[in-house]
Amino acid sequence: MKNIGKVLLIIIGCFLVQSSNAQYGSQKRGDYYFGQFQYVKAIEEYENMVKGRFNQDYAHQRLAECYLLIRDFKKALPHFKKVINNTSIPTDYYFKYAMALYSDGQLKEAETWLKKYKKYNKNDSRVKRFLKDGNLASVVFNSRERYEVSPVAFNSTESDFGVFSQGEFLYFSSSRKDLVIGDEYGWNEEPWLDLFVVKEDNLESVPVKIKGDVNTKFHESSLVFSTDYKNDTIVYFTRNNYFKNKKAYGAEDELNLKIYSAIKVKGEWKENKSLRINSDYFSTGHPYVSPGRTHLYFTSDRPGGYGGTDIYYAEIHPRGGVGKPINAGPVVNTEGNEMFPYINEEGILFFSSDGHVGFGQLDIFSTIANENNEIVDVINLGTPVNSPNDDFAFYAHKDGITGYLSSNREGGMGSDDIYKFKFTPELSLEGYVIDGVNSMPLDSVKIALFNQKDGIQEGEAYTDENGYYRMYINRERNYVIEASRKTHPTKNVYFNTYTTPLTTRVISQNIVMEPVMDVKLLAGLNKIYFDFDKSNIRPDAAKELDKVVKLMTVTYPDMIIHLEAHTDPIGSHAYNDNLSERRAKSTYEYLIEHGVTKDHILSFKGFGKRKLINHCTGRENCSDEELELNRRTEFPIVQIKKPRDLIVKNK
Repeated sequence: MKNIGKVLLIIIGCFLVQSSNAQYGSQKRGDYYFGQFQYVKAIEEYENMVKGRFNQDYAHQRLAECYLLIRDFKKALPHFKKVINNTSIPTDYYFKYAMALYSDGQLKEAETWLKKYKKYNKNDSRVKRFLKDGNLASVVFNSRERYEVSPVAFNSTESDFGVFSQGEFLYFSSSRKDLVIGDEYGWNEEPWLDLFVVKEDNLESVPVKIKGDVNTKFHESSLVFSTDYKNDTIVYFTRNNYFKNKKAYGAEDELNLKIYSAIKVKGEWKENKSLRINSDYFSTGHPYVSPGRTHLYFTSDRPGGYGGTDIYYAEIHPRGGVGKPINAGPVVNTEGNEMFPYINEEGILFFSSDGHVGFGQLDIFSTIANENNEIVDVINLGTPVNSPNDDFAFYAHKDGITGYLSSNREGGMGSDDIYKFKFTPELSLEGYVIDGVNSMPLDSVKIALFNQKDGIQEGEAYTDENGYYRMYINRERNYVIEASRKTHPTKNVYFNTYTTPLTTRVISQNIVMEPVMDVKLLAGLNKIYFDFDKSNIRPDAAKELDKVVKLMTVTYPDMIIHLEAHTDPIGSHAYNDNLSERRAKSTYEYLIEHGVTKDHILSFKGFGKRKLINHCTGRENCSDEELELNRRTEFPIVQIKKPRDLIVKNK
């Protein structure tokens, strides 16, 4: 029995040694595959380590990394959770874990780990972006700009992404197994990417590889059309310089990208050259040419950037050469990854980023520039353009209304899929409000916008000193504008947006308002006071009469009035008639002395207490305030502008 026990112990010991050796072999193979960017194979080896209970913390840490690198944050989460509290784990894992939680909608947990990351990395700009006032920032975007997104018919079960349209054709990258021949790419065990073309508006059209020698055994992607200095058509595209651990186009063991150009020869694309901005020691890829062929935009992780990959641009010289790369700056670039630049017809930069506040992993953003064309902010394009997964390679047609994006969101056919979008841009209403008599701008006009269908107010604005107003409105509405100002009767203007083209972003609606026939309102007069039993013009009354002078000589120089003075009912008719006549005359003389022509005041008259405006008959039945209302000077308007027939005769 003793011998049998010894034999069993020896057998068990040998088994344990063999098992340990096997697990160590899994780690060695896993690390090798990880170093060769073959993450799917690496995952298998690290999973074996977990099952064999060998160096599990290390295995979980590597598995979290691998799943993040193949863009599967859901599978990364349980492995992060196993090791995230270990004191030995690098602090950058806090941020990676927070972003995986954020993508999964676990916002409170994400905020907790972002705050923990902040303790060790206070200068990381991503922390400032994601944590506002100590709390997780929300994604803010323009809800008036709406996108409709749907997958294209030519997606495959493998990767498809990066669309560019030229004529009736779409060009894109794909690793579809039925058309790509060769070894699989270890990163995700799909075939290596090639460039394809398909007819855009033909749902039955089958993608085919582009003709020529552009497609190789390496990755090709991100094709964009341009022209050379002779105005001949060329293309730029991205290719990697690594294959099967062999030194190919550059440094060994480096998965770097380079931008190449190609020209068309007898209907086939022939590789022309590698751009001078490329290097064997860092990546340069995802090119896009600005309208007018003035600048080449691209992605690079070259030294001196802000983070993983940054957006750069370089001038395209008249003879076709590409100048020195310039970083797009810290408003665009972060410590994370910015990539896939696109410039629309208006010169606005769009790009993808995992370093700006978004909905998950890579999100698509657009930039905001000031009057000097300097980028001052970025905007998340919102859902459904962006999702909790990767969203990238935004491209729009020249009208900006339709286009394409790429995403590995849930519900797609492959790891990356192409989606078509239709964009409904925000619509603005703007215009100027002017006076119908002098054509001068009217400030402080209230512009209220009502939906005719239900009468609900949908907008409100006030004109500025130039009479200008602007507000956002909705499409497919019947609207009525209600313009109001105390000096001008309310004006209603009707219009609709049912037939407004999607390419229209601004509707102009100027409004002409006729002035009221009331000098007090037009001049903004306050009460004109006289001393008791006096008719001389006091300083405070002079200020008010100066307003009348300006109204009749500057604002409405064709205005003609009568001038009337009135008293309260206290005293005899003779007394009040005389007093009001004297006050009317002194007012008339002041206006004439200060610039009003005599023929613009047809008469001045005192009416005493004969035209009371309330029930007052004396002190016994009226308050001081009610009595004062009757002590007034009035300026009835006879004419505010020349009659039309008189204007014609004067011409």
